[in-house]
Amino acid sequence: MADDKDNAEAILSEVHKKISDAFDLFDHEFNKTVDVREIGTIIRSLGCFPSEVELHDVITEAEDEEPMGYIRFERFLPVMTRVLMERKFRPITEDLLLQAFEVLDQQNKGYLEAEELTKYMTLEGEPFTQEEMEEMLSAALDPEKNVIAYKDFVSMMVIDDAQ
Repeated sequence: MADDKDNAEAILSEVHKKISDAFDLFDHEFNKTVDVREIGTIIRSLGCFPSEVELHDVITEAEDEEPMGYIRFERFLPVMTRVLMERKFRPITEDLLLQAFEVLDQQNKGYLEAEELTKYMTLEGEPFTQEEMEEMLSAALDPEKNVIAYKDFVSMMVIDDAQ
């Protein structure tokens, strides 16, 4: 039984170190606080990909009673530990991502035109900003054909989740 407890403590210690290392990268004042606007980047660097609503919920939970624009490490650590231990906000699988693009490709062409993708990404669901759309198109668009060959793009976007 001691091995299980030691193993659990080792895992928890490793999770705490990952969180601390990620947090420290953005603690520019070295005072165990980070700007609240950096929390999304910190969370994503830990392999979690919450929606904007989920991110807001995490921030609300980690903020002090009186939000001051900063998140303190001692408030962030237990919240993020729980997120990582519960394996929340995991990246989407390649198959699911491919299926999403195939739904948008109603003619089964194997690609989407830039205007088509822009329409879907800015008008549906959690809309992309103009800046996010430009960034996505710069990575996804075949400049010669002016289309997104989504099978290739999906392969670029998928993260190997070997954690």
